[in-house]
Amino acid sequence: MESYAQIAWLVPLFPLLAFLVLLAAGRQWKEGGAYVGIIATLASFIVSVLIFVERLGSGTEDYTWNSLEWLKLGEYSLAMGFEINNLNALMLIIVSLVSLLVNLYSKGYMHGDDRISVFYGYVALFTFAMLGVVMSENILQLYIFWELVGLGSFLLIGFWYFKPEAKAAAKKAFIITRIGDVGLLIAILLLYWNMPGHALDFSSIHNAFAEGRISEGTATWIALLIFVGAVGKSGQFPLHTWLPDAMEGPTPISALIHAATMVAAGVYLVARTFDIFTASPAALETVAYVGGFTAIFAATIGVAQKDIKRVLAYSTVSQLGYMMLALGVSATISAGMFHLFTHAFFKALLFLGAGSVIHAVHTQNIFEMGGLSSKMKITTWTFAIGALALSGIPPFSGFWSKDVILSEAYYSGHYGLFAVGLIAAFFTAFYMSRLFFLVFTGKPRGTQHQHAHESPAVMTVPLIVLAVLAVGAGFLMTPFNGWFGEWLTGKAAEEHNAALVMTLSTVVGLLGIGLGYLMYVKKSISADAIPNGAPWLHQLVERKYYIDELYGLIIVKPVKALGNVLTLFDHYVVDGIVRLSASAVSGLGRVGSRLQNGQVQTYGLVTLLGIVVLMLVFAGRRFLNVW
Repeated sequence: MESYAQIAWLVPLFPLLAFLVLLAAGRQWKEGGAYVGIIATLASFIVSVLIFVERLGSGTEDYTWNSLEWLKLGEYSLAMGFEINNLNALMLIIVSLVSLLVNLYSKGYMHGDDRISVFYGYVALFTFAMLGVVMSENILQLYIFWELVGLGSFLLIGFWYFKPEAKAAAKKAFIITRIGDVGLLIAILLLYWNMPGHALDFSSIHNAFAEGRISEGTATWIALLIFVGAVGKSGQFPLHTWLPDAMEGPTPISALIHAATMVAAGVYLVARTFDIFTASPAALETVAYVGGFTAIFAATIGVAQKDIKRVLAYSTVSQLGYMMLALGVSATISAGMFHLFTHAFFKALLFLGAGSVIHAVHTQNIFEMGGLSSKMKITTWTFAIGALALSGIPPFSGFWSKDVILSEAYYSGHYGLFAVGLIAAFFTAFYMSRLFFLVFTGKPRGTQHQHAHESPAVMTVPLIVLAVLAVGAGFLMTPFNGWFGEWLTGKAAEEHNAALVMTLSTVVGLLGIGLGYLMYVKKSISADAIPNGAPWLHQLVERKYYIDELYGLIIVKPVKALGNVLTLFDHYVVDGIVRLSASAVSGLGRVGSRLQNGQVQTYGLVTLLGIVVLMLVFAGRRFLNVW
């Protein structure tokens, strides 16, 4: 074997086999299904590590295998295969590692659930689909796995289907992400129409757009439509509303979807097709401004939420906005992908930490918690590390990746977006300190705290692993070490004087934490100052700017009204015509059955009447002729 990349097809194969085995076994295996899922993701992770380590070597060439002819239309042929480069080797590590830790954690969290083997089957399907997205050799193949990711998320979000909220959240996620997917499908059709030889593989796309074979106007349309697909999957405004509602699924799934997999797929898609975006400055500006608005928009909503998982969900939306902002203002993908890399670890850590808390106190309302630090020390310390990383406090990983994004915005001349990034960083630090202090410090406020205790090792070990990564992952790309960006893109990072940005970023993070401390620990500033002083503003933010209500008013209700009208039309017009036709034929049949009753005298009478009628007809005609 010349390269580990040649066996990369094994990475998605293991979870696919696990899904098929668990699908065949059904619920019978119960807890045994967990081991199938864990072993499969462990095997995928091991192969991913071998590929990643090999890619670290100098002079490693990209590997492409596309020998499987998939579609043949006349002279046109489209192959299916896989491609390994530095970008997707990085994604393989992220997806397989987080999936492995989530599988391990779920063994404790889902213990006792009658459908635990079904749960692990769905997780395996989702992991297979996400790995397929990462490794796809052409954009049409990526689109198929992209849709399969949507199916997997639908099944996992609605896993507890007996809860009306879970069913509604699953349908909402499925429908809203489909809206974005329509944009991606149209972009693929435009690519097929405009690419030389109708090529859809990523290598040909890179060459065509890098060499300027596609006009800027066409590139703009294609890039914007691809971005619409990314907006749906990565929860960017205005298609973000599904993502917080997805919290109705089991907490390990929140970590899987909101950390490194489904929501990261949109960012990865933009990075994978970045040559198209660089061919269109207008598309890059759109990505940057949508990302910047999403970052601050979601961050403000996070400060007023009471559900621990929804706070983290809106922080995910905000951080995905940061990633999009980074892709829009940078000349390379390194800043956005670096934040995706660090975010995967500290956000998975925070969600799994939240699951540990929920598992202990059986509530998700942070105002019904408090004082858990004395009973859940591992969860407290690991959660604190994740919160500090998300808040951008040095030396945690989130500080370094957020610093790269802010530096790119500042030194590219996007001073407005730089200011937006700083303000969003302040809100992020504030709502994370609010969450931490309310949950882990002070006195217990709920009724379940007397039973609270630390989670079992199968749940805390993944927390410790992720905490280590949340501290150390950031050192791969600092102002003093640009290795990550150079390895990922093959280009040395542009040197910037990072002192100003680092100072401002740290100051706003500390100010946010300080404000949270003064409000919720020292209580020298009233936490009710804004709710009492400006109740309309607090309600506006708490109700998420009424976006869901607005969509319900201008989209859902009109569509339902149109559906009701079409239902009436179908019932009374379409079905009415069918019923009338059936009644007419049935009536004609009844008349015929009465005439054909089998009585000879009746037939004789009818014959006689027929003869009389004929005689009258002939007589009448003769009379008319004579007359």
